[in-house]
Amino acid sequence: MTNNTLNLALVQTTLAWENPKANRTHLEDKVSSITADLIVLPEMFSSGFTMNASEVAETMDGETIAWLKALSKTKNAAIVGSLVITENNNYYNRLVFVDPNGTLATYDKRHTFTLAGEHKVYTAGSEKTIIDYKGFKICPLVCYDLRFPVWARNTKDYDVIIYVANWPKVRIAAWDALLKARAIENMSYCIGVNRVGLDGNNYEYSGHSAAYDVLGHRMDSIPESTETVEVVTLEKSHITKYRERLGFLKDRDNFSLKV
Repeated sequence: MTNNTLNLALVQTTLAWENPKANRTHLEDKVSSITADLIVLPEMFSSGFTMNASEVAETMDGETIAWLKALSKTKNAAIVGSLVITENNNYYNRLVFVDPNGTLATYDKRHTFTLAGEHKVYTAGSEKTIIDYKGFKICPLVCYDLRFPVWARNTKDYDVIIYVANWPKVRIAAWDALLKARAIENMSYCIGVNRVGLDGNNYEYSGHSAAYDVLGHRMDSIPESTETVEVVTLEKSHITKYRERLGFLKDRDNFSLKV
């Protein structure tokens, strides 16, 4: 049966630098009292945005993945966020999406952040992931991916695009503008969850986590630079109504993307 609504909890939080255990404890406390269908955590939620991959990397059988599965089952909610994964002698900034029955979907960040040297440490992904959850088609992406609209282009008729991020305060105006643009151009809900606080390199993060509907209207009231969890409700009927009424996606240009 297809659900008409999907409740998302946006977790805007500080992150302990390169300390997965502390972050797991903190995040579990942050979501302890919330009820939602899907809990959205920031990018590299177990460590902060670090280039010291060898210090924090885990396997897909590691403690944080096991923790995600257990928490998802306890909360009866799916959880999505990215963390540092090592596999086949490579490091990945890997987004994981785990649902309460233990099913796991993954997406490796396609656009590694060259300004910070991420491309020298982490192997970029090459495939987009579309997840069907409670009748909603979800496209999860990571931080720097937001700057590249062709990669996010809605050719799969997804309903929700989610960006998890460690996006610094100094460039937050771009984050705000691009989240809204991705919602409008793809006629989908667009969700962005960003961290707050200072990281181990003394970069400041101001949050600006947000949810936009298919017309680019802001749906949340999340304050900047503050740890908070807010639940927003997405409605399938809202997507259908405006896609049928306006038909903008039918006028997309056809082209192929080489990866």
